[in-house]
Amino acid sequence: MKQIPRTIAFFVIMIIMVSSCAAMGKKENNSEEQTASYAFGMAIGESLKDTGVKLDYDKFVEGLKDVIEKDKPTMTIQEAQQAIQNAMQKGYERISAENAKAESDFLEKNSKKSGIITTGSGLQYEVIKLGDGSKPTESDMVKVDYVGTFISGKQFDSSIDAGEPAVFPVNMVIPGWVEGLQLMPVGSKFKFYIPSSLAYGPQGSQGGIPPNSALIFEVELLSIEAGDFEY
Repeated sequence: MKQIPRTIAFFVIMIIMVSSCAAMGKKENNSEEQTASYAFGMAIGESLKDTGVKLDYDKFVEGLKDVIEKDKPTMTIQEAQQAIQNAMQKGYERISAENAKAESDFLEKNSKKSGIITTGSGLQYEVIKLGDGSKPTESDMVKVDYVGTFISGKQFDSSIDAGEPAVFPVNMVIPGWVEGLQLMPVGSKFKFYIPSSLAYGPQGSQGGIPPNSALIFEVELLSIEAGDFEY
């Protein structure tokens, strides 16, 4: 899990920063101290909120105080790193299992809705608008507008928000897109419901896709592009 070293490094940096602030001498006024304390809590919370890690907050604060005020923590850095790795692994497994269950329930329910078509691979899609152009092949480049969301409805990506359509070879995207795009005549708008097995699988992605995440994309195929694609 590539997240673990970054998380450990984050905690080390945070401890150094807090220790440095504590060693600066005079305290600032109470309001500024409280604001900074809350900000540090937010920073650490932001790094942990999607990891599935469960914390004992009393022990969390005790660990901070032991490093900052006493410089005598009850475990070594190596032991702390191992404990963090164990907690991150358990958190990952917890999220993975929860997402797999949510994905299965969602796709089963969604497959029964009117207008939803399920292919042999498990891809689900619905036609919002059917164009009358050519269908791309796996070797073509396409120009599309799209919005990507999780099954919770939270948006994670959008070419529209980016301000310009995306252009890419059909065979360079996740399998659910590769299959789905070839079903679309140019000028069409489809909605893809992509199982994690046709997306980022049990490992998820560093771009913010959790493990075992089914993904929803509303995709408009604008054109099949001519010429060479620059990687």
